[in-house]
Formats: sequence, structure tokens, C-alpha cells
Amino acid sequence: MRSTDTSETERQSARDTLIDLMARVAHGDKPALAELYDRTSTKLFGVCLRICRHRSTAEDVLQEVYIKVWHRADQFRAGDNSPISWLSAIARNASIDWLRKNGRHVQEDDSALEAMPDPQPLGDAVLEAEQQSAKIAECLDQLSDEQKQPIRSAFFSGLTYSELAKQGNSPLSTVKSRIRRGLMNLKKCIENG
Repeated sequence: MRSTDTSETERQSARDTLIDLMARVAHGDKPALAELYDRTSTKLFGVCLRICRHRSTAEDVLQEVYIKVWHRADQFRAGDNSPISWLSAIARNASIDWLRKNGRHVQEDDSALEAMPDPQPLGDAVLEAEQQSAKIAECLDQLSDEQKQPIRSAFFSGLTYSELAKQGNSPLSTVKSRIRRGLMNLKKCIENG
């Protein structure tokens, strides 16, 4: 078996494990939640920390994320999303919610970023991720500016739709429509690879 096949098999196995854990959590299995936490908390903490920019805040938000997962695991649909994408969306939204409640005036603590564990990915995983990132960047560049800019600001800078509307002097519904259309175009481009 080639290295890429092994890597793909490992990724599929990890995904299947997360799907199984999500199903068990949906049925109230506390040990499954603990295992889900062990397997995903580092990545989700990174999402929270990137948006909140303060270690203790990110830790608090991460705790809220797993409480939400406990209560919402039955809403996860394996056919619609990958488990890690679904969990990352919850972490992102919880972090943005925290910023909305507490404002953006939080002292940045870059030392927290240095303290995060950094497991080295395999070379083929790095290459695949780079290729996927290049494809996303290429497809993103093909979008119109009115779709590209809000998508970048929302997903890479963590701005809310309301903030984007204020920033661009546009109605909130227009911003949401542009992002929705842009994401549909982005998905088509990536799928047509």
C-alpha cells in the first residue's frame, strides 16, 4: 500500500471514529464526550485562541463549546459535514459570541500561542493541505470582490456579519446574501477541481 493510501485510510479511520463518538455523545455517553474532547480539543482550542486572542478566555470558551456539543450532538449529520468541521464551527461561533458580549478590547497574549502543542504532520499530509489551500485560494480569487472580501473577513478575521455590514455600509441581508452566494460558488469551484 502506498503512503498516500495509508494516509487517506488513517484520515478516514479518524473521521469514522469521530462520527461514532458524536453518535454516542448524542445518546448521552459521557465517556464518549471525554474521548471526543481528547481527540479534538487541541484543534478547537486553536480556533478559540485565534479569535479570542487570550489563553484564559479561549479556555473558558472551549469549555462552553463542549457543553454545547453535549447538548447538540444529536443535530450532527455525518452526511452533511465532517465532524471536525461541525465542531470547529461551534468553536468559531462560541468565540464570536464571546467577543460580542465582552467586546474586542482584550489584551493579546501571544505567549499562549507559543505554549500550544505542535505535533508535526506527515509530509504527504502537508503536501495535500498545501494543495487544498492553493485550490481554495485560487477559487477564492475567482470570486467577485463583493463576495471575496466579506468571506475573507468573516472566516479568516472572525468578523461577524453585522460588523461586515457596518464596515461596508451595506444592509445586513446584502452581506449575508453575498457570503452565501460566494460560498456556493467557492464550493462549486473546489468540487470541479
